[in-house]
Amino acid sequence: MNFEDLIGLSAGLLTSTAMVPQLTKVLKTRETENLSVAMILVLIAGVGLWTYYGILKSELPIILSNGFSVLINLALLACALIFKKE
Repeated sequence: MNFEDLIGLSAGLLTSTAMVPQLTKVLKTRETENLSVAMILVLIAGVGLWTYYGILKSELPIILSNGFSVLINLALLACALIFKKE
């Protein structure tokens, strides 16, 4: 792994894990009233496109970080829909 890949993976790790605390809080409290479903959908579309771009360019740091972000945000979206009016 070269230095550029290390920088890319480090940046991707930081940005893709940014929503983990929010997901953890939602899973613990089951409170989703303050979540914006529209924002989550836009974010999923954006990181999904970044993932596809990474695949087209064969850039592992882009694929891994954004693919992980898609999964985290899909989980957050599912929670927003499931816990909406419990």
